[in-house]
Amino acid sequence: MAKGKSIKSTVDRGRGPAMPGATNGGFDPKTDVTIAGVHFQNPVMTASGTFGYGQEYAHLIDLNQLGGICVKGISAEPMSGNPSPRIYETESGMLNAIGLQNVGAKKFLTEKLPFLRSLKTRCIVNVFGYSTEDYVRCIEILNAGDGIDAYELNISCPNTRCGGMVYGNDPRLTEEVVAASKKAARFPVIVKLSPNVTDITATARASEAAGADALSLVNTFVGMAIDVEAQAPRISNLTAGLSGPAIKPVAVRMVYQTYQAVKIPIIGIGGIASAEDALEFILAGACAVQVGTANFYAPETPLRVAEGIREYCRRKSLHLSQLVGKIHISSAPEAAK
Repeated sequence: MAKGKSIKSTVDRGRGPAMPGATNGGFDPKTDVTIAGVHFQNPVMTASGTFGYGQEYAHLIDLNQLGGICVKGISAEPMSGNPSPRIYETESGMLNAIGLQNVGAKKFLTEKLPFLRSLKTRCIVNVFGYSTEDYVRCIEILNAGDGIDAYELNISCPNTRCGGMVYGNDPRLTEEVVAASKKAARFPVIVKLSPNVTDITATARASEAAGADALSLVNTFVGMAIDVEAQAPRISNLTAGLSGPAIKPVAVRMVYQTYQAVKIPIIGIGGIASAEDALEFILAGACAVQVGTANFYAPETPLRVAEGIREYCRRKSLHLSQLVGKIHISSAPEAAK
């Protein structure tokens, strides 16, 4: 297919065989990556919910230099989202409860996809629903869209037909929605895992067993903030998703654990604002990353991260595939002796 503080390789798994080194001066590192058969020119994407539909940022950065754009969550029907206030800046992150506001699958195809199709950057469409049938219906509508490279399933939604249990909190529900979505999907399916679980490897394994082509993790953490003077919640929805630098250490740990549990590719997300941040995820096992909250205050961040990864690889005379999951080797018991 063509194609802290204030919040101011072409191997499916990304673990290809070690490539011969070269002298630092003339070394040209390979930092492209292929995930589920989709080739990305670099490993840096924008995270769903932080980059609109892509076109909103076209006047700020060169979108064609990104590895991929993951658009905001799309549902079968349009949604207006939650009432304000729905965003609150925390000491080292951000709480948001936008409520998955979007134009709906049909309008996405006619109003948003034509622009995305004009880019060489890969297009990933985040999909959500409140029943398995919702996910399938949305995907069936989107299947008509030439220019979509993959779907990303947001399974951090409550299943209204199962008493409100969140899909991503129950491996059985995870397996159900992923299997149904994969069966309906024309394009590869990436499952975005919720961190609000006791053991993220359980839902990771369930996703893999159901046919997921790749995983992205993590989604936001459930949080809350209270205005003590007003003695009221700062978010109309009461709770909200916490993102930004505050969640990065936990997200890195979850990527590390998941890499040990599954064989499919992993995309790391959570508080990435620099190449060093991204490299932590890559060394922990991610073959690509998504930049999220940083897009709001520094839209050029994904481009800086991509160039920083490339410069690091050049300096170390390593290709990207040689870095993926490397910490697992260096921290093995044998290596410590």
